[in-house]
Amino acid sequence: MKGLCILGATGSIGVSTLDVVTRHTDRYKVIALTANTNIDALYEQCVAHHPEFAVVVNVEKAALFKDKIKNSSISDINVMAGVEALEFVSTLDNVDSVMAAIVGAAGLLPSLAAAKAGKTVLLANKEALVMSGDIFMQAVRESGAKLLPIDSEHNAIFQCMPAGYVAGDSAKQARRILLTASGGPFRETPVEQLHDVTVEQAVAHPKWDMGRKISVDSATMMNKGLELIEACLLFNMSADDIQVVIHKQSIIHSMVDYVDGSVLAQMGNPDMRVPIAHAMAWPDRFDSGVEPLNIFDVRQMDFEEPDLERFPCLRLAYDAIKAGGIMPTVLNAANEVAVDEFLNERIKFTDISVIIEKCMSKFTADEADTLEHILKIDKLARQKSYEIVEERLL
Repeated sequence: MKGLCILGATGSIGVSTLDVVTRHTDRYKVIALTANTNIDALYEQCVAHHPEFAVVVNVEKAALFKDKIKNSSISDINVMAGVEALEFVSTLDNVDSVMAAIVGAAGLLPSLAAAKAGKTVLLANKEALVMSGDIFMQAVRESGAKLLPIDSEHNAIFQCMPAGYVAGDSAKQARRILLTASGGPFRETPVEQLHDVTVEQAVAHPKWDMGRKISVDSATMMNKGLELIEACLLFNMSADDIQVVIHKQSIIHSMVDYVDGSVLAQMGNPDMRVPIAHAMAWPDRFDSGVEPLNIFDVRQMDFEEPDLERFPCLRLAYDAIKAGGIMPTVLNAANEVAVDEFLNERIKFTDISVIIEKCMSKFTADEADTLEHILKIDKLARQKSYEIVEERLL
């Protein structure tokens, strides 16, 4: 029986993780669940799984949650508030595995704390690795933590690596990674029409059920750009050895090209419970609850190279990882600001990449040598991005 902490329990990954847990209550016990503000969903999850701890990051919402559970069947749950509590539950002695599913930079510190504590980190928060890069991977190596990727693409790559492969190592027989992407909702939209894309259109992903921020990232293909950077770190490869491939059917989740000419692909229905179940059961396998893939329903699979004029955010991600140092941190911070401003309808869809590129131009690729420096750069890049937004609104 393994103790599980889910960071971001009320998001899509957290919900899918709990669905898998319900199928394997003999293997996993939920120790801690966390949420930012969605206390209604958290309440239902706590009733179903009765964790020892519930963390609500928003202090006011945490107070409301405490009142909500009074005189209920879960009144004995320890309720904690604030970002520090995320690190606390990530490092509890009876927590073996941490599902790191908080979206954005907010997931960095608790994910890193779990890695330093030697936990099995089920990494669904790509921004944590993009921001901290070598520091995160070093923490994994020094503590003996196990790092298992949850993003469907990175999990697919992991499954296609040689037996016994450990994240962060170099698989010398693998010469190239083919990182697949659905292309999002605007894969075929005329480029000149992208300026007028609405928020509702951008968050309507054709294949995956994701949160609003990640859905916009998918629409701009920044999501794939962040995954590119993450793949460089997880699999110890250069950006030149990773090819992004648009595969609109989302049946092949990624591929590994080997030196002997073999290309191994991981396939399955587009459901996040597949990579979640794989990582939770690793090195074994167990039922995810997902319907088997009927290959006869697929009929055909298409592949094409991404158009960097249509998807400038992907180009910027390549630029950031090749520049190295703090640039991935700057890229991520600027993107989070720009996407938030778009979701709040203050800027246009095509302004997202413009703001990111302008922000990146204000920084040089200094070494990302300490966590303190990374957090400082993250804050500064956000300030610069907001300034750029305000300038465009004048």
